[in-house]
Amino acid sequence: MNGTIENDLQLTEEKKEHQRIILSSQDHSILEKDIESEALKVLYRLRDAGYSGYLVGGGVRDLYLGNKPKDFDISTNARPGQLRKLFRNSRTIGRRFRLVQVFFRGNKIIEVSTLRSQSEFDSNEPDKEVLPANNTFGTLEEDAFRRDLTINSLFYEIENKTIIDYVGGVQDLNDGIIRIVGEPEQRIIRDPVRMLRAIRHAARNGFTIEEKTLEAIRKHVNKLDLCPTSRIRDELLKDLRGGTSKAWTELAMQTGVFSTLFPFYDELFQDEAEGETVQRELLAMLTALDNIYGQSKGKGRVVFEDAMLFAILLFPWALRRFDLLNQELKGPGYHRLSKAIRTELDHIFARRLNIKRVIKDKITTLFVHMSSLQKNCKNGNWPAWLRKKSYFPDCSRFYALYKEAVAGEAVTDLKQFIEEIPKAEKKEKLAVPAGTKSTAPEKNRRRGGQGNNPAFSSDKCGVFGLLKG
Repeated sequence: MNGTIENDLQLTEEKKEHQRIILSSQDHSILEKDIESEALKVLYRLRDAGYSGYLVGGGVRDLYLGNKPKDFDISTNARPGQLRKLFRNSRTIGRRFRLVQVFFRGNKIIEVSTLRSQSEFDSNEPDKEVLPANNTFGTLEEDAFRRDLTINSLFYEIENKTIIDYVGGVQDLNDGIIRIVGEPEQRIIRDPVRMLRAIRHAARNGFTIEEKTLEAIRKHVNKLDLCPTSRIRDELLKDLRGGTSKAWTELAMQTGVFSTLFPFYDELFQDEAEGETVQRELLAMLTALDNIYGQSKGKGRVVFEDAMLFAILLFPWALRRFDLLNQELKGPGYHRLSKAIRTELDHIFARRLNIKRVIKDKITTLFVHMSSLQKNCKNGNWPAWLRKKSYFPDCSRFYALYKEAVAGEAVTDLKQFIEEIPKAEKKEKLAVPAGTKSTAPEKNRRRGGQGNNPAFSSDKCGVFGLLKG
């Protein structure tokens, strides 16, 4: 009970510190034409049905900065069950907090969430299997204060074209500041992954991390070890695919995050003879990766498998650990090297991030054949026997990145990394995921016994609109 009172007092102090700000359409540059038509359809349908709907999070942030958002997420005061009735082309996802995904033609998905009063990772009762009903839904203000960063806590209201700011996010966008909402130490302890998100947005936007937030990250960086491996892995892949992996790595090194995630690099970094060289090679590999993403804009979608991204991150370490460029792969030598790499990957990396065996095998393949590609590359040409090998396409792409990073030979053939944008969009049927539409007889569907759609309860004590178990 005392913990709840303390949290309420703290929230009150935070609200005093930041009064609500409403920016009219004359005070910001967001235009309706910059919002995807599918998101607008959802917003206007919510309005017409008598609900409030807001564009939230990264979509508002990116539009305010003049960037094109990757996703357009929406929050509303409508409950999940009400949303499912309003949008027939939808499904619910999530375990604790139910989100509704609305599907449109061309596999376009708009995620709609109900305004919440508390994040699932900020529960006052972390060991409780299900959060209390009164911790589920909330007001616009409560939803703003439970978000991670101030710049991600803005709302765009479609009716009056206004931006609503409860946490000082607009000022932080103007000043180029990354700040955790609320008390940084407490928010990081509740969910350490917030450290990774703060670093990501600082790297992507060229922003500075606010001092109090920075101190909290450095103080609690080791708490990343408490996070589920799947969350750390997924966050890391987002950073490697973001086009700013070098900037992310530099910030991660400065804050201690990199050493926590990849302690096997510490010994190399601290080596007086090679420490600087290893860091330079790692950053050069990531720069080459970022260059591919940068050069691809408007040309197509960059395609990098997880294994390739992890291999880029690990290569400077593997190069020295296994002397990859000087291996003689004859007879049993190939199998010995492959086994040694797989074993070491398991020990230092794969288990830590719960990497699947198929990904480990692909990383091993990229490493094992580096010496062969190094010895057989003649002025950018390859012998016919090497081109016929099944591993050649992936290994040659990886080698091209290595050459750009080490020898400064810029990648000229972008087609090997890019999936071209089709010239004409084919007419596609409405995308409805498996399990959302039952093929069972109508009378069976009415009983709720078929498909993956949840049952909804009108009981006020029910959680997230679901029946109590």
